[in-house]
Amino acid sequence: MEEIRIQTNGKLGPIDSSRVPRFSGAATFARLPRLDQVDRADVALVGVPFDAGVSYRPGARFGSNAVREASRLLRPYNPAWDVSPFEELQVADAGDMAVNPFNINEAIETIQQNALDLTAGGTRLVTLGGDHTIALPLLRAASERAGEPVAMLHFDAHLDTWDTYFGAEYTHGTPFRRAVEEGILDTEAICHVGTRGPLYGKKDLEDDRRFGFGIVTSSDVYYQGVAEVVAKLRDRIGDRPLYISVDIDVLDPAHAPGTGTPEAGGMTSRELLEIIRGFRGMNLVGADVVEVAPAYDHAEITGVAASHVAFDLVTLLAANAADRQDAGGARTAGQNDGGASVGAGAHGVLQDGSRKLHGDPLAGNALGAPEGR
Repeated sequence: MEEIRIQTNGKLGPIDSSRVPRFSGAATFARLPRLDQVDRADVALVGVPFDAGVSYRPGARFGSNAVREASRLLRPYNPAWDVSPFEELQVADAGDMAVNPFNINEAIETIQQNALDLTAGGTRLVTLGGDHTIALPLLRAASERAGEPVAMLHFDAHLDTWDTYFGAEYTHGTPFRRAVEEGILDTEAICHVGTRGPLYGKKDLEDDRRFGFGIVTSSDVYYQGVAEVVAKLRDRIGDRPLYISVDIDVLDPAHAPGTGTPEAGGMTSRELLEIIRGFRGMNLVGADVVEVAPAYDHAEITGVAASHVAFDLVTLLAANAADRQDAGGARTAGQNDGGASVGAGAHGVLQDGSRKLHGDPLAGNALGAPEGR
């Protein structure tokens, strides 16, 4: 079948869905070109079909392709940001990493090396899991590329800072404890968002606080609201290189039933997307969306939510590029290493009318770091 693609600003974009039906052809993320179809990519989406680290329901190994299938409906313009991300950046689908499903240690090494290879030319990764074990090697690679420990925002129902399961140090419940121990996280700028549900004991929270994590629970999001949460997170992270890890079970099972360890009382997909939109201008260096298990999904509810989260993470990278271009490429006061103005206006038109921005409704009104619990 002939691929009729949108091409703008020298960027090879998605297949034109006004001329080729969305439900036809190979499923790449948002119908974007494959990595081998472009000279280079500013952003690559890569799948990691691995779930040997799960402690309850298996099936996240099929998550990356489920997200790709659900992403067929994504359109190239994101009105929430006033950005067409595939025009601002060359974005491509890098396919899936081939990792050993029977050997976790080897799989982790493979993921880390593949991530380093993919980012060697300055490409930034948005990874589609796979279970949350994969976050550890991705963080190792992100920290190595940044040349320093990275800040992290971890969206999840669970802490994922437990020590071991059945004596195993590398599982989907332990990656961030290992990351702190390895010194690849900036412990002044790490936070869980959306946590909830029963724990093994109070010591879980005590250990987590000792590692340096702040916590914004799903109840905090409900009672404080998105705007206040965004302000706290921006204040905590500042302009540090930031990695965002999204376990789709951060959403309530009503919004993401297709996951391995669901917990009642979670965030809505709207809340999650609006929080991400509040990060415009923050120095995002990489991200993942994990734990989509399509065998437990209904009508692609989880896949659709995950595809939109990934789309907004790509848009965050593109919005920063657009803001740099609007600023003439010059670094000005208040800009972070990502080049975009920290605290850019949002949810409306700037006073000078130059650009409609959607992202940070609390510019200049930070309310302090989330309270560790």
